[in-house]
Amino acid sequence: MHFHKYYPVDVVNGPGTRCTLFVSGCEHACRGCYNQSTWRLDSGSLFTEIQEDQIIADLNDTRIKRRGLSLSGGDPLHPSNTADVLKLVKRVKTECVGKDIWLWSGYTLAKLSADQQAIVDLVDVFVDGKFEEKLKDAKLIWRGSSNQVIHQLTE
Repeated sequence: MHFHKYYPVDVVNGPGTRCTLFVSGCEHACRGCYNQSTWRLDSGSLFTEIQEDQIIADLNDTRIKRRGLSLSGGDPLHPSNTADVLKLVKRVKTECVGKDIWLWSGYTLAKLSADQQAIVDLVDVFVDGKFEEKLKDAKLIWRGSSNQVIHQLTE
């Protein structure tokens, strides 16, 4: 897996202060996407165990009260990303007590593959659906178009 950008301190992509990883690779190619540079699977940098360890360390750093991890892209559920994303979310769930995971994807909850569902089963909030330019609404929180749905999967 490649990642396009990592923000160890982010207050835009989900509630509270978060770590945010923008993975590379998206097959949806949504018209009007603000993140087209993440579409190619090989854009950005190779996601290594060193990067994964850094995310875990950042989430556990007590100097900054982080609420959790946000995964966006590209698309974290792109079939080429699922193995690495699953490994990362499992580590966050076991090594980062009290941290939530938000994940944005163009795939919808109703049409996930088994590999994609295994990841979504471990996240707290899943924002699904392709960005639809004709349904774009700047007043929406944490989604770009009104067809996208925020699924609160845990309490």
